[in-house]
Amino acid sequence: MYVPYRTRVAGKLAATLSESMLAGCLLAGCVLAPGMRADMPPDAAAGGRVNAADVIPISWELVESLRGEPAPGNQDIQALEGGPEPYRIGPADILSIIVWDHPELVFPHQTYSIGAGYEIPSYSGASSVPGYVVSQAGEIQFPYAGNLTVAGMTARELHDQLTTVLARVIQSPQITVRILAYRSQRIYLDGEVKVPGPQYIDDVPMTLVEALNRAGGVNGNAGDSSRIILDRKGRRWIINLPALLHAGHDPAAIRLRAGDIVRVEQREDSKVFVLGEVNRPSVVLPRNGRLTLNEALGEAGGVNPMTSDPRQIYVVRRLESHRPQVFHLDARSPVALALAEGFPLRPRDVVYVDAGDLTRWARVVNQLIPSAQYINSTADILK
Repeated sequence: MYVPYRTRVAGKLAATLSESMLAGCLLAGCVLAPGMRADMPPDAAAGGRVNAADVIPISWELVESLRGEPAPGNQDIQALEGGPEPYRIGPADILSIIVWDHPELVFPHQTYSIGAGYEIPSYSGASSVPGYVVSQAGEIQFPYAGNLTVAGMTARELHDQLTTVLARVIQSPQITVRILAYRSQRIYLDGEVKVPGPQYIDDVPMTLVEALNRAGGVNGNAGDSSRIILDRKGRRWIINLPALLHAGHDPAAIRLRAGDIVRVEQREDSKVFVLGEVNRPSVVLPRNGRLTLNEALGEAGGVNPMTSDPRQIYVVRRLESHRPQVFHLDARSPVALALAEGFPLRPRDVVYVDAGDLTRWARVVNQLIPSAQYINSTADILK
């Protein structure tokens, strides 16, 4: 039977293209599948390296070792702990000095009534407070004592020195020394607190908890109490308050010093990304500074049983050395759920669930169907 030339050409073209595409799929397997994939070596379950990344299997040994580690950010926290220290006078502080029974030595415009109801007046840090202002050189001027260097002294040490000096002109002087305004030492609070800004250190020991309370506390759901940054003279600590409490440590033991900068990070900065074959790929935020692999998968609706490969669940973590670290979980057994519950995630971790081989093949076929239809339509036109 005679077949027109154009029809023969179209048929051969369609057959050739179809065979080429099918052969390419058979040779390449699922490489053509759309989306991300995690090609792991056969020995990935035993550890190894892929694309310059360390691959670590999530096992009971790993979970136990992580349980014994300090929470992220709480390393060397003992360096911040210490007992209360007396306040030491510094420049810009305002002092009250009273020599009893010698009103001529009372600071001008400041009077004190002596009696059963006597009370030394108290002032805030305002610059209008009457008293002896410590100069930037750390000195004050006092009658019969001249210029006194008081910076670095406690109120008790200044009392003893004045008593010794005035004893030369006054018999058994009775002196009261008090700090009226604390203005020489301050810390700075920034970030997700209700009242950011400087805070002056006074006779009440300035701890981290005290500073946060004075600032109104952490901002509701916006602040992350597990990521409090403390900068001190070029050194940085990341403090995880919930983890400290969970470990039995008292955050009130963390002492702040003059010049410290405390910043409460945003909770958004601690998010974890859950991608791949889950029911709801999403961004998950920790609760009270804690998030496990099991919780992250649960927040994402769980692993998709129709499209996922339970053998291929990964946690990708970027280290300070900029080299990623990959943790691998084989979740075919229900025991793996306990492993996932014991594996803590860190901020910016990426949880990825890989697709199964059948899913990849189906996606390849779905991409080829429009091309095959186009080829057949072209062949029909050329007939």
